[in-house]
Amino acid sequence: MRPSSFALIGTLIAGPAAAAGTVNITIPRLSVAEYHRPYVAGWIEPAGGGTARSLFVWYDVKKAGNEPGTKWLSDLRAWWRKGGRSLAMPADGISGATRAPGTYSITLPADLKPGAYVLNVEAARETGGRELVSVPVAVPAKAASGAGKAELGAVTLSAR
Repeated sequence: MRPSSFALIGTLIAGPAAAAGTVNITIPRLSVAEYHRPYVAGWIEPAGGGTARSLFVWYDVKKAGNEPGTKWLSDLRAWWRKGGRSLAMPADGISGATRAPGTYSITLPADLKPGAYVLNVEAARETGGRELVSVPVAVPAKAASGAGKAELGAVTLSAR
């Protein structure tokens, strides 16, 4: 074998690059008369501007008929404008059902290039409000956090 072959084998054995970090998103329990689980979307974009990359979209995937769950995705207004409208749902690997109150973890993609980014998490709830939390993040990951005031709780990034 040539020396370059050993480097290739070493890369294959080592596996994929480590993820950039883990995002924890808290959906708070609200004491309201009529509670509906929120639609939530998360995306990351370069801090200086550039193409946004959707990380997850939680919506009513089972709702069908005349008013499918995708109808209200546009209520996630910032995400919709940043590229959500161009995604065909369900989007493989990023879409899923709405979540009950609690804390959920999402791993940032391993292929993010080093640099400064903005992590955005947006929530919209029927007969409720909508909220956007933006957190500046760096790759390689350093701890960062932000918090919502109503529809979202803490949004934190922990380094790997």
